[in-house]
Amino acid sequence: MFDSLTGRLGEVFDKLTRRGALSEADVDAALREVRVALLEADVALPVARDFVAKVREQAVGEAVVKSVTPGQMVVKIVHDALVETLGSEATEINLNAVPPVPILMVGLQGSGKTTTTAKIAKRLQDRDKKKVLMASLDTRRPAAMEQLKILGEQAEVATLPIVEGQMPVDIAKRAIQAAKLQGFDAVLLDTAGRMHVDEALMAEVAAVRDAVQPAETLLVADSLTGQDAVNVAQQFNERLSLTGIALTRVDGDGRGGAALSMRAVTGCPIKLLGIGEKLDALEAFHPDRIAGRILGMGDVVGLVEKAAETIDQQDAEKLAKKVQKGQFDLNDLLDQLRQIGKMGGLDGLMAMLPGVGQMKKQMAQANIDPKLLKRQEAIIQSMTAKERTTPKLIHASRKKRIAAGSGTSVQDVNRLLKQFKQMSGMMKKVNKLGKKGLMRQGLPGMPGLPGAPGLPPPR
Repeated sequence: MFDSLTGRLGEVFDKLTRRGALSEADVDAALREVRVALLEADVALPVARDFVAKVREQAVGEAVVKSVTPGQMVVKIVHDALVETLGSEATEINLNAVPPVPILMVGLQGSGKTTTTAKIAKRLQDRDKKKVLMASLDTRRPAAMEQLKILGEQAEVATLPIVEGQMPVDIAKRAIQAAKLQGFDAVLLDTAGRMHVDEALMAEVAAVRDAVQPAETLLVADSLTGQDAVNVAQQFNERLSLTGIALTRVDGDGRGGAALSMRAVTGCPIKLLGIGEKLDALEAFHPDRIAGRILGMGDVVGLVEKAAETIDQQDAEKLAKKVQKGQFDLNDLLDQLRQIGKMGGLDGLMAMLPGVGQMKKQMAQANIDPKLLKRQEAIIQSMTAKERTTPKLIHASRKKRIAAGSGTSVQDVNRLLKQFKQMSGMMKKVNKLGKKGLMRQGLPGMPGLPGAPGLPPPR
């Protein structure tokens, strides 16, 4: 998300920060490019215009012109303006009401509403330790109720039993009643969608809202629809008074303008981002962190939080002990590759690292494919248990078999084995430094990233 905007703004600010002094003309030229970058990223014209005017007002001030680092000052002003446009601070789902708290999910058909309902339910249950009930009110789309039931089973979240022939309002009332009787903390109501906004859809959803008086009315919008998503948000907000927005498919949207525009146009906070298909691929929307990502400053706090959520402390300690004893093998490398996958893969990690623009350029120059980790995982999985623990056994004929089994080439197998050998060598060096050295340097050579063994180091 925001890849194109990050790239364009990175180029603009590179020019600015290289200058020792800035004139008003320099700032104006840079802001013209910023405006074009925003429009290319699908940001609504009024939003782009207001944003640039807000930045210019502060950027041509005396404090910037006379600053020791005027270029950096302008970047800071743009960062602060982005944070303000995106909503200033993170807003969690409001459960501050008498349980069971009704949460109404609305949006167009195909926006990912049912899947997002299950993701939110799983998040509330796993992270916030709430007892959650889901109910499908979609009586029109074939198998919509069955879909939510299946997702509920996968997420291990309770769903309201299906009763044929009931109307949406009746299902909503039954869900609230069942939740009260069974001691649920929250009820997620997945309403029907249409291919476009129409009066019948709005009337149906408004009737459900009036019947249950939800604490949250969340719009699920597909970020890939760009300006259409902004128009949909505006129409739903006018009729239903939305309390928040959940953006889906942000991992597939390189522009991200919908996020900037929605918050500015509706005044509704973006609360959640869907970052993948899996039921745990959902993260809170932090305006300051997103602004940092857009400007290539990374999101180190988000990276640490994601690592804390996905890394098993016992596994980490076990790996550290193996490294200390010089017993690191290909099974451990496979675990590391899977760990990176859980944290969002190469693209997901890179979006959170400072200097992301430079790293992406290096990856492009080195022809490094973001799917490299999946291929490496497939190679290791094609090995026998003995080969994983004793890589020295892997000779020419075994390499051919492993390559055929993983759908890769012998060169790919050789590259992985070379990388593993270099990692093992580096870990032995760290081991010589003792426990303090290991803690200070960490586990070297995260596979697949620039600077890891077998890849070009950052310049």
